[in-house]
Amino acid sequence: MGIFDFVGNAGKKLFAGGEIDENAVLKHLASLGLNIQALSVIAHQDKKMISIVGRAATIEDKEKLILAAGNVDGVEKVDDRVRVVEAAAQPLPEAEEAVTEIEQAPEPTPEEAPSSTFYTVQSGDTLSGIAKEHYGNAGKYMVIFEANQPMLEDPNKIYPGQVLRIPAID
Repeated sequence: MGIFDFVGNAGKKLFAGGEIDENAVLKHLASLGLNIQALSVIAHQDKKMISIVGRAATIEDKEKLILAAGNVDGVEKVDDRVRVVEAAAQPLPEAEEAVTEIEQAPEPTPEEAPSSTFYTVQSGDTLSGIAKEHYGNAGKYMVIFEANQPMLEDPNKIYPGQVLRIPAID
């Protein structure tokens, strides 16, 4: 819950500069195959920010959605309005369709806040170096890679400014 900061000039190029294309961002997010219902993207052009609204089946899906939205070139902030609702426990009510006005979107509860650490990649970083820093073991780089799929396609292809999900491990 809240607003997450990202590097605005790094990430997936979905539109040619200027204004944020809500439909391009929505199409990109939908293509990831995350378990999200009633997904909406609302652009706040003056703030270089998008609000994402919907229902996620798990906190992991929600965290990945936030990161995928923020790792878009031109987006500097993501306003999280995604609720976590187990799909089997609570089907989507008919009245709750895609939201087009942010005032209609409920704030997530504190329990729905991301539980992973978000890390911004610096020049020279590698997944093994990040794993060493966060887990004390460079060999745990696949934990980070797997936690960021499907956004990451190759553990050797990360870039400065990209924000990664670093889950807690036991």
